[in-house]
Formats: sequence, structure tokens, C-alpha cells
Amino acid sequence: MPSYYNRIAGQRIQRIEAISDGIFAVALTLLVLDIKVPISAAIKTEHDLFNALCPLMPKFLSYFLSFMTMGILWTGQTTQFNYIEKYDRNLNWISLFFLLFVTLLPFTTSFLSEHIGFKLSIAIYWLNILSLGLLLLIHWNYAYRHDYINLTGEEKIAINKAVRKRVIIAQSLYAFGALLCFINIYLSIGFIIAVQLNYAFAFFSGKTSKQTPVISSK
Repeated sequence: MPSYYNRIAGQRIQRIEAISDGIFAVALTLLVLDIKVPISAAIKTEHDLFNALCPLMPKFLSYFLSFMTMGILWTGQTTQFNYIEKYDRNLNWISLFFLLFVTLLPFTTSFLSEHIGFKLSIAIYWLNILSLGLLLLIHWNYAYRHDYINLTGEEKIAINKAVRKRVIIAQSLYAFGALLCFINIYLSIGFIIAVQLNYAFAFFSGKTSKQTPVISSK
């Protein structure tokens, strides 16, 4: 019975898609809750209010950084689901572990905003992004190896190459961005945001063949 159950468990891809959308929605909402409106009896003038708002800038920066991160990750996972027609127990758990690190992102974002001047905060945030990228790649590789992809022939090979290349290059750029913290913390964060903006809007993307659909994964 246990071996039979393992063969039939986790086969409905619609269920993991539904919980993924829900978790991303909650995590995106939690990001903004870390930003508190300054309330103080000492605020009497516009200058006082401006001075109370300035300390929130690192939180707004971290919020934007993580909102972009989640948007790219959600797009990447959704793109993979577009090409995956079968699911199994192992693939189901790979997705759940991916979502585990999605739910952790609001914490690492808050940790970064509270300790934005420390290299350790950048390292912890980067490890969160790295874990998400690796699990997204593992998710795709597993589905590809087990022939769960709804593509064949040259198109299947092209899509596989595009998905893998995008994840690997993105993670390499994030790693470089994290290392920039040894020069300047804000340079590091700025570089990562620039990478994310490029992945979101494809400012520097190459020409896409008419035969190959555009891949929007991380």
C-alpha cells in the first residue's frame, strides 16, 4: 500500500497551482506590512514629518527589491506550469519546498531593511533568492527528465535550454550583486534591482526567433 500510494499522490497540478498563487498573494501582502506609518506626537511641522519619513527609506528599498523578486519568481513558476502537463509526488514536494522559501522572503526582507548596513543581511537575503532559484531549476529539470513536458522535438529542446539558461544566468548575476556588498551595500542592492528590472522588462534581451516562444521564467 505505501508504494502504491506514493505512485498516485500529488498528481493534480491544479492543486499546487492554486496554493502557489495563494501563497504568493499572501507573501506579497506581508512585504508591505513591514512599513509602518510614522506616528509621533513630536511631529508638528513638515520638516518633522520629513525627518520621520527618512528612516523608512531602507524599508521602501527592500520592499521594492522583494516585490520585484517575487514577481519574477511567480512568473517563472507560472511559465513552467504552462509546459508541464503531468505531476507526481516528488514534483509536488519540490514545489512545496519552493513555496517554503517564498514564505520566508518577507522575513529576510524585513531583516535586510532593519540591518541594511550589514553584509550578513545581504548574505541571508541572497541565500533566500539562491534557494528559490535552485528549486525552480530542480522543478523544471525533474519534469523534463521524466517527460512531463507537453512539448516534443526541437521545440522541447529550445524551451528547456531557454528556461535553464535564464535561471543559471540570473543566479550568477544575483551572486555577483551580493558580492558587491564588500564594496558598498547600496551598490549591491542597486545592482540586484537593475538585474530584476531587466528580467521583468527585458531591456537587454536578444532577438527572439519566431519559432520559439518567449520564456518569462526567472
